[in-house]
Amino acid sequence: MNYPSFFDAAPRITLYDPLSAFLGATEDGLVEYTYLDAVKLAGHSCPTVAGAYLMTRRALRHLYQGEIPVRGDIDVTLSQDASEGVAGVVAAVATLVTGAAGEGGFKGIAGRFERRDRLAFGAAIAGEIRFTRRDTGEGVIASLNSAAVPLHADARPLFQRVLGGEASPAEAQEFRRLWQERVRQLLDHADDPEVVLLTPAVGPASASAA
Repeated sequence: MNYPSFFDAAPRITLYDPLSAFLGATEDGLVEYTYLDAVKLAGHSCPTVAGAYLMTRRALRHLYQGEIPVRGDIDVTLSQDASEGVAGVVAAVATLVTGAAGEGGFKGIAGRFERRDRLAFGAAIAGEIRFTRRDTGEGVIASLNSAAVPLHADARPLFQRVLGGEASPAEAQEFRRLWQERVRQLLDHADDPEVVLLTPAVGPASASAA
């Protein structure tokens, strides 16, 4: 599989998954996710996929303050409805990392390790996505300021030419380069508070289940 080298340079996310430890999938229960994992899940690399990955990473770092996050012990709530905009893509990436799933999620074993009903949409929150620790109730709301890393001026007209089947091979290649260059820049700003914005979450999130 050939892909841009910056995928491997993106920050990784390590979590402790008690189900993984219980079933012996990993010896110590530690699971590591990479940006490439998110790309494989989505089938493509774009600012939405990168943004969802970065919002999840930064929110978990904030909630766990140096501790290893616990996969499966986190609720995820989006402001958009499931069918609205890019909510489905964002939710899929957040689910990949946190384990939070909708009604079709894992039901658990003897009352333990349940993952279902921990993903919801359509919440009245001041941001894109809320992450809440189930053990402490502490939550944080994350949003992506993608305008801080704008798309190159040549990319949009090239996009239209490629989409319309009018682009030359060289133009199509240049569009792909510019598109992924913006993704690379977003990932380079993984710890920039002006790109991934966090606000405290107050009270329970009221939303519709996935």
